[in-house]
Amino acid sequence: MFLEGQPAPNFSLQGSDGKPHTLKDYAGRILVLFFYPRDNTPGCTAEAVGFAKLQPLFEQLGAVLVGVSKDSLKSHAKFSADFNLPFTLLSDPDASVMKAYGAYGEKQQYGKTTIGSIRSTVVISPDGMVIKHWPKIPKASEHPDKVLDFFKMLAKGR
Repeated sequence: MFLEGQPAPNFSLQGSDGKPHTLKDYAGRILVLFFYPRDNTPGCTAEAVGFAKLQPLFEQLGAVLVGVSKDSLKSHAKFSADFNLPFTLLSDPDASVMKAYGAYGEKQQYGKTTIGSIRSTVVISPDGMVIKHWPKIPKASEHPDKVLDFFKMLAKGR
């Protein structure tokens, strides 16, 4: 599934901040939704910490960062506290939103086909369109920098 140029799928999920979050809540702002498999795992931690370090730069460029996984709010709270994550994590326990964004499904893992969470990211424009989609991220630790590079390129085009 490739979402660039498509309207972003609507969502309504509970956040680690104790509030419900919907796509409409981010209207008028650029939203970076990053989907990851699991809290407190090496790759997911590297990615989240990378986004956390770059968060002030994303803010300067007008972007809001939000992470999404199947983990519970309790797990998200611990993950956020352990790594001082400055952004909201959304809980998608039935993976319905992840499926809508192509972030859950068939994948290759250790040479076997499995069903599960697929690390991916979308950038949603202020008017709700997907302007960038990374459907599969090979190196979690390098990904936040690649997303920031995309934003720097956008900023130059303004």
